Amino acid sequence: MSVMSFSIPRTIYYGEGSLEKLSLLKGKRAAIVTGGSSMKKFGFLEQAVALLQKAGIESIIIDGVEPNPSVETVVKGGKTMLDFGPDWIVAIGGGSALDAAKVMWCFYEHPELGFEDIITPGSMPSLRNKARFIAIPSTSGTASEITAFSVITDTAKHIKYPIVAADMVPDIAILDPALPMTMPKHITANTGMDVMAHAVEALASTAATAFTDPYAVQAIKMVLESLPIAYAEPKNLGAREAMHEASALAGMAFTNASLGLVHSMAHKIGGEFGVTHGLANAILLPYVIAFNRRYSDKYAYAEKLLGLEDLSKAIEEMNRKMDIPSCFKDCTEVDFNEAKFKESLDRMSKHAWEDPCTLTNPGKPNASDVKMLFEAAYYGKAVN
Repeated sequence: MSVMSFSIPRTIYYGEGSLEKLSLLKGKRAAIVTGGSSMKKFGFLEQAVALLQKAGIESIIIDGVEPNPSVETVVKGGKTMLDFGPDWIVAIGGGSALDAAKVMWCFYEHPELGFEDIITPGSMPSLRNKARFIAIPSTSGTASEITAFSVITDTAKHIKYPIVAADMVPDIAILDPALPMTMPKHITANTGMDVMAHAVEALASTAATAFTDPYAVQAIKMVLESLPIAYAEPKNLGAREAMHEASALAGMAFTNASLGLVHSMAHKIGGEFGVTHGLANAILLPYVIAFNRRYSDKYAYAEKLLGLEDLSKAIEEMNRKMDIPSCFKDCTEVDFNEAKFKESLDRMSKHAWEDPCTLTNPGKPNASDVKMLFEAAYYGKAVN
């Protein structure tokens, strides 16, 4: 057996009121990175600034991070940090804000780099030369707060790049359930299914181990139990707390075991059509599970542990309850024009096959397999 590794996040503060931990930091300056609108609207941005001020830390706000953070945004943010000179970077908001802040951090510490210099997994130089990083998620989904991953979009090429670097794991993650309680129902659904995709893909990954499986299975269990409640009862603190924790647990699994075709394909169809990442994952999951079952017994393993007859059917039922369509053709979030789908199909399939997440998918799929899965997920056809 080859030598492997397993790492867990440095520090996690979780539970109601955990945001207050910001007031205990030691430092001089903090750059707060956020999308802006919801965190400002609900007062969390102002609260973060006040808590940092209580700790004697001066702060600036870098806002306006878009839902699919672009190369331009992270390069610009890195330059703003370079001018200010923070010793803390505080990312607060959805996964996009956290992902963007991680790469801004890299460009702040290494301003000589270009985006193409960090695309290859593991190519990013060491961080923490100038600043440390705190991640405060407002959604229970991406797990960016405890992972070595970031997804950045090249808008010119219409490609989402997963950036992977062990040093990007935040120094501190703060999981305060008060933040996700503000999510609208459709965002609760989409981000919650992102958690499910992380857990399911980490479980089936060819790099999964006895260290990662318990986190993945527990996250699946918690999503099945708590996501429908969080969706139906947005102010249910118990369900929100469970989903926030499930997101982090799934993140611990996939940051060590990696992912698979669901994410490879979601990255590419998201880049082409602009569909929300979690929604793309939710639609793709049943199709990829159907394909992977012939190569992996891990779904049966989870079903036995959790007392499920069929994990895929449980996911499909949960999607239905949350008004998530069963195929992209029926998706109304963006315009899934059939002509555009056909025109981009070969390109998307090739790029998804080349995505780093495909490397750990069971069965060594080829570009033709990916194309078949895209067609199945677009039209709602059975997987060959």
